[in-house]
Amino acid sequence: MSSFIAAGTSYSTHGEMMIPFYIYYSMFGFQRIGDLAWLAADMRTRGFLCGGTSGRTTLNGEGLQHQDGHSLILASSIPSIQTYDTAFGYEIIEIINDGLKRMYHDNEAIYYYLTLGNENYQMPSMPRGAKNGILKGMYKFKVLKKGGTNINILASGSLVNEAVKAQQDLGDQGIGSTIWCVTNYKRLREESLEADRDHLLYPNKKRKLSYLQSLLQKTDGPFVAVSDNMKMVSDQIGQWIPGGLLSLGTDGFGRSDTRENLRDFFEVDKKMIVLASISQLHRQGFIDKKLFDKVYGLLDIKANRRNPFRT
Repeated sequence: MSSFIAAGTSYSTHGEMMIPFYIYYSMFGFQRIGDLAWLAADMRTRGFLCGGTSGRTTLNGEGLQHQDGHSLILASSIPSIQTYDTAFGYEIIEIINDGLKRMYHDNEAIYYYLTLGNENYQMPSMPRGAKNGILKGMYKFKVLKKGGTNINILASGSLVNEAVKAQQDLGDQGIGSTIWCVTNYKRLREESLEADRDHLLYPNKKRKLSYLQSLLQKTDGPFVAVSDNMKMVSDQIGQWIPGGLLSLGTDGFGRSDTRENLRDFFEVDKKMIVLASISQLHRQGFIDKKLFDKVYGLLDIKANRRNPFRT
């Protein structure tokens, strides 16, 4: 196996096969070459688009022109593209192996978009049995059982780490939680739409459940979602979430600051995940007002803060 890189493109060769990997600033992808992305689909192109420094709070020093929170939405408009928002190295390995098989062995006319970050953090081992969920779009990452109450936190990309911090803070207050890593909202949505269409056309047949519906039908507790992208990314699956989904995301223009300050500004840090969690739990009757008021007071969040979408 050999490779070479030219103008941001890496071609991996094996025998006479050349597999393109195009690695670029995430912000410069679908926003600036959207017509070419559609053309690639029309031409039945295969390969990997790798959006580096993905997310609106990861590339903290370069502001509006470089911080990307919407490429996953733009990519989702292309039927044949497989869009993955990755958090860990083991996810990337499984997704690339799947792509090689589907595109070059099974000869599917698809291509892949992977988000890649630039933030250094510890890479855990892959949870047992997670491979299928990584590829299908969602898998159980970490469970903390406390007091018989559970909040489901759907997390993507580097903000999985904020979800882990929030999980610990919730646990300190006697609230249990389950963190689900969501790698592909587009696929979860498309398979759920397909299941709904099947039921619409065959109303007398036993209803077919999508992967998402099967995964969550016996899950306890309400749901929140957090990612370094616009809320629309996770909102794609809201209609199939039991009890509804409260999404946190980075709507608004990018700006230059530290990651910590950016995540506070865009309301996607651990404090906001905790607030979203206790709000969902309280609204749906899983915790009483006394516990809600206690945790809310500890968060010390100012309600009159600036709205990131309006600035």
